[in-house]
Amino acid sequence: MAVKFLSSEWAAAVHDALNAHTGFKNSIGNAELALQFNTTGAPIGDVSYFMKTSGGSASFALGAVDGADVTIGQTYETASAISKGDLNTQAAFMQGKLKLAGNLAKLMMHQSSITQWGAAVSGLDIEY
Repeated sequence: MAVKFLSSEWAAAVHDALNAHTGFKNSIGNAELALQFNTTGAPIGDVSYFMKTSGGSASFALGAVDGADVTIGQTYETASAISKGDLNTQAAFMQGKLKLAGNLAKLMMHQSSITQWGAAVSGLDIEY
């Protein structure tokens, strides 16, 4: 059954996929990382969500995380293109489609985890 992009069901499905994916879990290890995503222009309005890793597992949910290492601003168009696999995060950043603030060095240290995140969620049935 498809989950609506940026819905609470989508967030729960991403949470489960990240924690079940060996590649993601291995790449993140025991790193402490908190990423805040703020998406503008979604059909349901602006949506915020976060991923936080600690102790070898990930939390992924709608809302805001305390103490984000990096905050990522993006439009719905960019977020959905990345989610669909039509745009990779590096290209989006280079094209100015992602606005980042915070500890970018820490984000770069975990670049392989971002790649594995894509692999972990690639099998999800998402409705846009």
